[in-house]
Amino acid sequence: MSKDQLSALLLRVKEDKEFAEKLKNAGDLDAAQVIAQEAGFDVTKEDWLSYKEEMELSDEDLEGIAGGGSGGSCGFDSCKGNK
Repeated sequence: MSKDQLSALLLRVKEDKEFAEKLKNAGDLDAAQVIAQEAGFDVTKEDWLSYKEEMELSDEDLEGIAGGGSGGSCGFDSCKGNK
């Protein structure tokens, strides 16, 4: 997945509460990947994990995307205005 794809996915998560909820309720990263792919984003589990490392995201941040994290619309600190 390109950084453009990831940026577009994160923007959609940030702007589309229904889509963000689908990802949050996915249960795990594999299920979130399927939801993202069904929405037209070329994303793999490895892409998520690579992004996590690149952005120094915690496991909790990734769980915010897939599996019921709390906080901002996408679960990532970056979506909550934190860096």
